[in-house]
Amino acid sequence: MQAREDLSNAMVEVRGLTRVIRNGDRSVEILRGISFSVGKGEVVAIMGASGSGKSTLLGLLAGLDTPTGGDVLLSGVSISYMAEDKLAQIRGQQIGFVFQSYQLIPTLTALENVLLPFELNGNGEEREGVARAQALLASVGLADRMHHYPVQLSGGEQQRVALARAFVARPPIILADEPTGNLDTINGEHVLNLLLALNREQGTTLILVTHDAAIAQHASRIVTMRDGVIVSDSLTGAV
Repeated sequence: MQAREDLSNAMVEVRGLTRVIRNGDRSVEILRGISFSVGKGEVVAIMGASGSGKSTLLGLLAGLDTPTGGDVLLSGVSISYMAEDKLAQIRGQQIGFVFQSYQLIPTLTALENVLLPFELNGNGEEREGVARAQALLASVGLADRMHHYPVQLSGGEQQRVALARAFVARPPIILADEPTGNLDTINGEHVLNLLLALNREQGTTLILVTHDAAIAQHASRIVTMRDGVIVSDSLTGAV
């Protein structure tokens, strides 16, 4: 089934996206001609079994990989075959990424980890960035942990730092790859609620990869993948 196409207010557009990799003498199709769009402020969950292509798709949306064919547009700008320096600039301005494995820098404190995208992208005065990072850490319940290093934080706390980092530069698009996958149920629910709350506050477009149907129901729309294609694209009724 082909996903619905609505480009009237699209923040993300995917056009005929394919990804083929070589495996010995064989070519393996990971994505097979996917097309869909995601509107401004929309919360979309991408679901599918392991090997369905959902994480590969998310990496292409983030410009972390190059498609074999097709295109990805962010705010109307094609990124799929862009030079790396320009792509890094667009990525820094447009995207916040939340990884399953947190991806915090171990030699930086929580505050310094959150500040990193702000500093790399030159988003404003350092004092403004520090104030914003502190406010975000406080909003995720880590006001008293901002000077701790990742090794001093629990998994749930590290993921909350990662959430704050994703939002610090106020990107219009947030991509989250199994953000609760390494957490227990209680911490996972807490992190998910924080992610959705931050997303509502900043009005961003959120694309969330998950294998958990209960998590997906918090999205306004669920895109389901199987064997590299979209097999359903439906609204959930969630606000």
